[in-house]
Amino acid sequence: MTNSDIPICPPPDAEIKTPKIKLPVGSVDTHAHVFGPEDQYPLSPNRGYTPYEAKLETLLKMHATFGVERLVLTQPSVYGTDNRAMLDAIGQFPDRIRGVVAVGPEVTDKELEDFHNQGIRGIRVNLVDKGGMPFASIEEFCQFAERLKPFGWHLELLIHVHEFPDIRETLGKLPVDISVGHLGYMKTSAGIDHPGFQDFLNLVRDGHCWVKLTGTYRITTHEKTPYLDVTPTAHALIDANPDRLIWGSDWPHVATYGAMPNDADLLDHMLDWTADTKIHQKIFVDNPNQLFGF
Repeated sequence: MTNSDIPICPPPDAEIKTPKIKLPVGSVDTHAHVFGPEDQYPLSPNRGYTPYEAKLETLLKMHATFGVERLVLTQPSVYGTDNRAMLDAIGQFPDRIRGVVAVGPEVTDKELEDFHNQGIRGIRVNLVDKGGMPFASIEEFCQFAERLKPFGWHLELLIHVHEFPDIRETLGKLPVDISVGHLGYMKTSAGIDHPGFQDFLNLVRDGHCWVKLTGTYRITTHEKTPYLDVTPTAHALIDANPDRLIWGSDWPHVATYGAMPNDADLLDHMLDWTADTKIHQKIFVDNPNQLFGF
């Protein structure tokens, strides 16, 4: 694939609206990315998309309107295992920002320790987007997870849970907690009764799997917000284990080529899923504080 064949992402909606939901004090956005400038942070030639430049200052401006106080940046697949753009962003606000890096099996223990001192609290393995899988196999990264234990890190996976074979049995054996993005990344058309999703819910009930309530536009069948078909998926996850759910904006919504949703509208989906402020406290504050060590 040449660069001309790689799709270019549109920018996020620039309008910063005030959401209807009132976030609790100390709320955390657990999933966002920063990109560019490309001459300073070159993109991987193996990437599956070309992102629009997205600056930390723009994201933090949106957070100020929303009432978000802390942030977790997640390494995007387009940078491969070059984590510099994210680490430089964390370095601007080390008390407010944590990160999840991408590494390969060749990373040294000293490098992992240095990452920890820079605010990193997990590694990401992306089995969906091109360029995001630095390991030769699922078995290899399962073995690698042993090296995360001394740091108290978790393993973040981007997978389609209903297509992951024996998900509860395979991932339940890992020596560290895991997190899974986009509510499990199963299209709503598959239905929550899908055996793979039901197995995933059992994994969540077990307590070692965290779920990011992110990227609803990636699993909906609707073209525009509100994505009401996502509500049954969210209800199933809340019923399974509200102590293992966290929220993230997924800003700047890379690889979204249809109607670009507004971030306030996405956040307000939480009101469709639950108006219980005790659950909001868990999802926006208590749970991410526990997982990322704020």
